[in-house]
Amino acid sequence: MMGHAGMAASAVRHLRAAGAPTAVEPLPRPALRAVREDERAPLDPAEFRRVLGHFASGVTLVTTTTGDAGPTGFACQSFASLSLDPPLVAFMVARTSTTWPRIAAAGTFCVNILGADQGPLCRAFAVSGADKFAGVEWSPAPVTGAPRLAGVPAWIDCTITAVHTGGDHLIVVGRVEALDAVEQGGDPLLFHRGRFGGFSGG
Repeated sequence: MMGHAGMAASAVRHLRAAGAPTAVEPLPRPALRAVREDERAPLDPAEFRRVLGHFASGVTLVTTTTGDAGPTGFACQSFASLSLDPPLVAFMVARTSTTWPRIAAAGTFCVNILGADQGPLCRAFAVSGADKFAGVEWSPAPVTGAPRLAGVPAWIDCTITAVHTGGDHLIVVGRVEALDAVEQGGDPLLFHRGRFGGFSGG
């Protein structure tokens, strides 16, 4: 595969052949090496969380079901749309998650986007070891059968297409198989600096 320097050199040759001015020369190949432990900037995990907590995010519940094991899921803030063509979304999950192995085994998931009044539902899914679906109404998503929770403003039914490593988390990419949203679905549930909140338009 052609590297950055090779691509730059090819572009320069093309411009010269076309008679265009070529003031930019290809850059030298960068020297790559691993960062040593003694070169890492000291970073307090608590300070990392405090600063990053200033970024407000939406809140979702990522769910799946695996045969006799029944439904499962976890609360997830690190969800994002990724691509329109093909339609892809992504979420991040801790390597230590006990729910992730079941999602991986199913190969499918449903992202349930929460509304402003669904903070208690999110808290229930954030508790480890509890029966998260106790008293929760749901129906199978149309393509994968992953749990689509009643009352959510929007849901996205997905098949896992790739999993990438990202430090102590995994980056899970899913292809969107089906999705829908409630018209006039109300305000979203937001998470900011350790607290749930709503949206206030100005």
